[in-house]
Amino acid sequence: MLYHLLYPLASSVHFFNIFRYLTFRTIYATITALVIAFICGPWIIRKLESLQAKQVIRTDGPESHLKKMGTPTMGGVLILISIIVPTLLWADLSNPYIWATLFIIAGYGLVGFVDDYKKVVEKNPKGLSPRQKMFWQLLLAIAAGVFLYTVPGFSTEIYFPFFKWLHPDLGIFYILFATLVVVGASNAVNLTDGLDGLAIGPVTINAGTYLLFAYIAGHARLANYLQIPPVQGAGELTILCGAMVGAGLGFLWYNSYPAEVFMGDVGSLSLGGGLGMLAVITKQEILLVIVGGVFVVEALSVIFQVGSYKYRGKRIFRMAPIHHHFELKGVAEPKIIVRFWIITIIMALVAISTLKMR
Repeated sequence: MLYHLLYPLASSVHFFNIFRYLTFRTIYATITALVIAFICGPWIIRKLESLQAKQVIRTDGPESHLKKMGTPTMGGVLILISIIVPTLLWADLSNPYIWATLFIIAGYGLVGFVDDYKKVVEKNPKGLSPRQKMFWQLLLAIAAGVFLYTVPGFSTEIYFPFFKWLHPDLGIFYILFATLVVVGASNAVNLTDGLDGLAIGPVTINAGTYLLFAYIAGHARLANYLQIPPVQGAGELTILCGAMVGAGLGFLWYNSYPAEVFMGDVGSLSLGGGLGMLAVITKQEILLVIVGGVFVVEALSVIFQVGSYKYRGKRIFRMAPIHHHFELKGVAEPKIIVRFWIITIIMALVAISTLKMR
């Protein structure tokens, strides 16, 4: 909005020419997201408390979690506001990739909001059924995939790090692939959201990593030099990524141990879906497995645990997702959280290093 209002004035006032630069708008989108989180955070937490939107703690989980009973949840609403408003203010709103990503973030946020609201406000422990949640996630992801497929010039090829010659073209089946990436990322982040700050830390690091990928993909000369697929218009996503980083840091202010508020499904589903869309649009879908390695391991731990118990009658971990396994082994919650952040930083650096290995 500010871009459309102020950049046209550059012809008469040279100062406004600064709005043409992605770096300037990204920095201020990040700052705007932080300011919104700091200003709105206390009010939203009080509002959630007044609605009795308090987290339900599993009695079969780690005993240390019982003391978290009564902590307000649905704090993901703060994250959504802190992402969407700065993006609308600082991004070029004629860019289709901005709208596609916001569509997934807002859509998945709405699905998570309905699920959380039923559970914690209406006191319906079932919330949305897994089948209902998956239906809406798939529907929204397919719609976004179809939209991207119709964007002129958008590639349906998949690019593999380390193998610059390997980029199969899926054609119309790319829609299904993109759907898998978005839905998979969303649910992986959702499974990771079990400790104070455990999910938002890696999400913020992932968003910062994809900020770099988006900038390079949108810069034709840089993309060609680094031998990654250029995506015209993808650079504008650096602003949305910056907003995600700012929103993540702002939410972490309240969500760090011991948490004053939990993000709930409204936050975890939307953030995961947003990361999936960023990976798809920047043509770095496979790298998401590396960048989001913590999310992948968390999701796989659940899959392996359920599969092992179903077919062998034995559990692999003391409890899944895997962060609960470490809790039950006696590792302190803050130590698990920080170590997962460190691992995420390492994985992000490995992913960035692939830019010079193609």
